[in-house]
Amino acid sequence: MVLAMHSGFAFLEVGTVRKKNQVNALVKIISDFAVSTLAYFFVGYSVAYGTSFLVGADVLVGKTGTTFGAQGYDLVKFFFLATFAAAIPAIVSGGIAERAKFNTQLMATAILVGLVYPTFEGMVWGTRLGFQDMMKNAFGVPFHDFAGSVVVHAVGGWIGLGAVLMLGARLGRYRKDGRLVAVPPSNIPFLALGAWVLSVGWFGFNVMSAQTIAEISGLVAINSLMAMVGGILTSLLVGRNDPGFVHNGALAGLVAVCAGSDVMHPLGALATGGIAGAMFVWLFNLCQNKWHLDDVLGVWALHGMCGLMGGFACGLFGLEALGGMGGVSFAAQAVGTLCGAAFGLAGGLAVYGGLKAAFGIRLSDEEEFAGADLSIHQIGAYPEEATTMHDDGLAMSVHASNGPKRSAAGY
Repeated sequence: MVLAMHSGFAFLEVGTVRKKNQVNALVKIISDFAVSTLAYFFVGYSVAYGTSFLVGADVLVGKTGTTFGAQGYDLVKFFFLATFAAAIPAIVSGGIAERAKFNTQLMATAILVGLVYPTFEGMVWGTRLGFQDMMKNAFGVPFHDFAGSVVVHAVGGWIGLGAVLMLGARLGRYRKDGRLVAVPPSNIPFLALGAWVLSVGWFGFNVMSAQTIAEISGLVAINSLMAMVGGILTSLLVGRNDPGFVHNGALAGLVAVCAGSDVMHPLGALATGGIAGAMFVWLFNLCQNKWHLDDVLGVWALHGMCGLMGGFACGLFGLEALGGMGGVSFAAQAVGTLCGAAFGLAGGLAVYGGLKAAFGIRLSDEEEFAGADLSIHQIGAYPEEATTMHDDGLAMSVHASNGPKRSAAGY
């Protein structure tokens, strides 16, 4: 289910970007997933949990040793957590859409999933750097993030903010007097499809974060549902029926509830999702209109800030006094959440700043104007529309990057 969510990331981006960048969105998400898997397999999982896969297959399936559990249980755990790790570049992708170089983004993906993300993952969900021991000593309880509001979403969103800051705004996005030039979504049905696929997959993301059948809780499922509904309704109201805001509002609610979905009361989850949905609309407009932060899909607002809010909300609505299960501390949640945001921003600035200095991370003005589809992949999302007939009766395809070319049909 979490693997399927990556198609949701893809179609959410496809529906939001302009037609000349739709192919790039699709290729970028699936390529990032492949690079993420390798980076996590060879480096990242070991960074987070100290487990290496460079052993015999008999060890991997648990016939020799105890590292991987019976029938190679830890291989399934790796698969599950690898889909989480690959969400980091998928989140960033939406923020840097329409003007980022392809190859340097793959380099960034390898670094982020191999080193940056698993370091914080291991701190919270593992034993790395003694982070959770310090939290427990300071606040009496560890930092609680059941399904990744902070570990995945806040970290990914704040990395995305660093990437957007390094890239700058798209060409023509703002006039000289600072006025915003509107860029409407290219395809609302694709945007909606992406949001629906993500929303359905999220129940695997949240519920199965228990990682064992015995630990699965129906409370996580109902809380995820209530947060999703809350996000839809408040974004519908605050966003004035805008379809982009409504579909992203569902995701905002789900982002926010991840951390405390196992300890909140359903009414607390509803409130968490409702706050997140409204907050996303407000922050997205603020970024685009006031701050001139050209975050195409609003990944900082959606993942960075709603994930941040979810970390705090866990420490509030998870308290027994508010109907929660208890075992959480607002102070611990505040400190852990802010650490995640700072870690993500620092990682994003370092990785994209370093790549910018070494290789450049942005398409040329000509390539950006032509669109990433033709400039990088030499084909548009609707190639039939871009094909004309030459006077000799052969099909011609116009490629902005290097002039007219014969199409395959013409030979």
